Amino acid sequence: MPDILLMVSVFVISFIVGYLLISSVPARLHTPLMSLTNAISAVTILGGILLFATETTTAEKLLGASAIALAAFNVVGGFTITDRMVKMFHRKQPNS
Repeated sequence: MPDILLMVSVFVISFIVGYLLISSVPARLHTPLMSLTNAISAVTILGGILLFATETTTAEKLLGASAIALAAFNVVGGFTITDRMVKMFHRKQPNS
């Protein structure tokens, strides 16, 4: 049980620190920051997958599954928003 307590504590502390850091970022830096969080979420997905490769309890599996789901949601949403922003800078082709 102490392992799960440690994992939850790290999660809560990193959530609070991350929220405080991201909320202070100027709006023009959000796109590069989003790319960085996509990379961090990819690492979270890999960590969650590695969790399933070892003998774990049901609570740890549920925590790993929720980490994978939330990180995947962040990656897909980040890439979708980044793609929409990049499309804003493409020149429209004139009708020929």
